[in-house]
Amino acid sequence: MNYFSTNRDSANKQDKNIPSFGSQMGPLLFLVTIFFLNFISRIILAPLMPAIEKDLGITHGEAGSLFLLISAGYFTSLLGSGFFSSRLLHKRTIIVSATAVGLALFGIGFTDSLWGTRIVLVLLGLASGLYLPSGIATLTSLISPRHWGKALAIHELAPNLGFVAAPLVSEVLLTWFSWRSVLMFLGGMSILMGIAFARFGRGGEFPGESPNFAAFKTLFREPAFWIMMFLFSLAIGSTLGVYTMLPLYLITEHGINRNWANTLIALSRIPSIGMAFLAGWASDRLGPKRTMGIAFLLTGFMTILLGAAPAPLIVTIVFLQPIIAVCFFPPGFAALSSIGPPSARNVAVSLTVPLAFVLGGGAIPIGIGIMGDAGSFSLGIAMTGGLILMGFILTLYLKLSDSVK
Repeated sequence: MNYFSTNRDSANKQDKNIPSFGSQMGPLLFLVTIFFLNFISRIILAPLMPAIEKDLGITHGEAGSLFLLISAGYFTSLLGSGFFSSRLLHKRTIIVSATAVGLALFGIGFTDSLWGTRIVLVLLGLASGLYLPSGIATLTSLISPRHWGKALAIHELAPNLGFVAAPLVSEVLLTWFSWRSVLMFLGGMSILMGIAFARFGRGGEFPGESPNFAAFKTLFREPAFWIMMFLFSLAIGSTLGVYTMLPLYLITEHGINRNWANTLIALSRIPSIGMAFLAGWASDRLGPKRTMGIAFLLTGFMTILLGAAPAPLIVTIVFLQPIIAVCFFPPGFAALSSIGPPSARNVAVSLTVPLAFVLGGGAIPIGIGIMGDAGSFSLGIAMTGGLILMGFILTLYLKLSDSVK
């Protein structure tokens, strides 16, 4: 997902001085590794949640609220990251983000109280939110604009691989260590990467730009902007929101042991990596609006089935639901980039994604968790599917420019 656009004009001026794409694979993979650790640090609680619930003595609803706290911190930091990078420069912002993520994970590992854990989770969200704008800006300063598509696609492998790796890493390390030790292990890796980037990292030696509040007013007057914000919330809810509570659901209501549940979830995310490319092709052929509508219709029904399917079918649905859910994002970003004047498009992305993470990645897990406490995780999952179906209806009222329909 391409969350932030950068200054293409200035990049074009520097294009003659930028080395070939192949020669920049090392710095690019450096950023991908940092992004991978940044992302997995935010979702690792999902496969660890059965152990966390038992250790902290919390309910399913309280477990879901932990993801809201991370999302709230992430939202705040992502929205205000321009103020930070405009003073520190992008490279130092990446270093601070990686180091602070590591320290926050250590903080969670050493915190015994629930309230202490909640506070540090907000700090984790704040630390992780600093990376993405500066990471994208650094990447596009290193790579020629004609190679940005390939570079961003490689960079975007980080979250997709994170979905696969988080359950597997959890299960491997939980064999010998506690859930706290798992977090501290990731924290140590993030700190080491921050130090390594400070010493060997390239690019990002320029300041970011503070948010343009004039562009906010322009977007707020656009009905399509508000529709897209709700659509992104539903899309993130169908992927990240469901993902965070899926281990608890499979263990609690389907009696699947933790090891098999986490392995199943990890394997189910592998095909999704390639589906994003197929969705991009479909968007070019059918148009973003139609592609989004189809994605919401199929994802909604598949999420309802995830909550209602009998045990013999649950494994199949666990595989099919994320494959379809990820198909929203390529057409979604194409549609979002067409809203408002060109000067406001990057602001549209930087406003929509943080708020969508709070609603889809925070509020939806809480709702599913509350239904789990009431004795029906399956109903919570199915109700989420019903909400996702509303996305199909909203796409019918979405008005986009003729160039992207």
